[in-house]
Amino acid sequence: MTLEKRVAITLPLGQNLQDSIDAVKWAEDNGITDAWFMDPGAPDGLTVAAVMAAHTTKIRIGTAIVPVYTRSPTVLAAMADVVGQALPGRFVLGLGSSSQTIMQNFNGIKLEKPLTRVKETCLVVRSILAGEKTNFTDMETVYSRGYSQVASKPTIPIYLAALRPKMIEMASEYGDGVIFNLWPKRALPKMLEHVRIGAERAGKDWQKIEIVNRTMAMVTDDKEAARNAWRVHYAPYFANPVYNNYLRWCGFPEVADEISAGWAAKDRERTTNAFSDELVDEIGCIGTEAEVRERFKEMAEMGITTNICAPFGPPDREVFFRTCSAITAEKLRLN
Repeated sequence: MTLEKRVAITLPLGQNLQDSIDAVKWAEDNGITDAWFMDPGAPDGLTVAAVMAAHTTKIRIGTAIVPVYTRSPTVLAAMADVVGQALPGRFVLGLGSSSQTIMQNFNGIKLEKPLTRVKETCLVVRSILAGEKTNFTDMETVYSRGYSQVASKPTIPIYLAALRPKMIEMASEYGDGVIFNLWPKRALPKMLEHVRIGAERAGKDWQKIEIVNRTMAMVTDDKEAARNAWRVHYAPYFANPVYNNYLRWCGFPEVADEISAGWAAKDRERTTNAFSDELVDEIGCIGTEAEVRERFKEMAEMGITTNICAPFGPPDREVFFRTCSAITAEKLRLN
């Protein structure tokens, strides 16, 4: 049995809570199956996810992602349990390592041993959510002994974010699902191959592992302006070592080098100009409503299970609703 193809909106829609409430209610009313929260700072993703329980009845809520460095495993488990109680059977805890900018610059936390930290956090959080007393005293990056809480019912699935081979394989092996982000189209087949490798290592059927993806999208009649907006917004992402190395692995070493050189020289124009129109269109999803909708269909056919529509740029209600209107149930049918 193949997994159901799903579409989602990305949240929060800025720091104002009411904007996110309006967005998730609109999504549910329009047959969109999911809403997935980012958690880079204000507003706190897990807190706002819990708030959504009072305003929804059926939409699934996930986090893509909560960084494993900013909360201990015990705090993550305690918070996840509350959200799970508020959204029984429709909450997914997505964890990941985040980036150097968010961890080190924003929070003063060194991004060390990310693969190990994500794996060990997943193991500890899953154990706690199962109602087991912790006895994790010999791990490399986390420690917990003697902590317990009542088992979460129903079980809260844990999805793990990944970019490159080792992390993808680990996420597939230990996670209940895998979360992707910012991939060029040509890289997806080999990313899915590493999902298969990790799943088989754990004795799983890799085709039953949900692949969640955040797609940076914009419905527009001015592709040139939208591409330039994409460059301004995402060039700094790819200046981060984690994303720069990822772009290199995806098959764009010269672009990765140019981004690094431009960023080191504090030359924003050089950094943004490293992205050709063709590469922007490989990573982003920019065009008319019909073009964006066709791209979502294509990604579903390529192997993405749940595709999150993420309008890019500063939070803007008009841009958000114009773009996400392309994926309503009335307009986009994937199954």
